[in-house]
Amino acid sequence: MTTMSEAITTIKKAESDANKLIEDTEAKSSEMVQEAKSKSKETIEKAKEAANSDAEKITFEAETNAKKEAYQINNQTTEKVEITKTKATGMVDEAAEVIAKSIL
Repeated sequence: MTTMSEAITTIKKAESDANKLIEDTEAKSSEMVQEAKSKSKETIEKAKEAANSDAEKITFEAETNAKKEAYQINNQTTEKVEITKTKATGMVDEAAEVIAKSIL
C-alpha cells in the first residue's frame, strides 16, 4: 500500500510541477510579447523621427536651391533690363537725330 501511496504522491507532485512550469512559461511568454511590442513601437517611432528629419533636410535643401535659382534669375533679369534700357536710350538719341534731320 505504501508503494501505491508513494506513486500517487509522486504523480501529484509531478502534476503540480508541470502546472507550475506551464504558469511560469505563460507568464514569461506574456512578458516576452509585451517586450517585443514595446521594442517594435520604439523602432517605429525612431523610424518616423528619422523619416521626418530626412524630409525636413530635403525640404530645406529644396528651398535653399530654389532661393539661389530665384536670385540668379533676378540678377540675369536685372542685367537684361539694363542692357535693354541702354539700347533704348541709344535709339532715342538716334531717333531724335533722324526726326531732326527730316524736319530740317
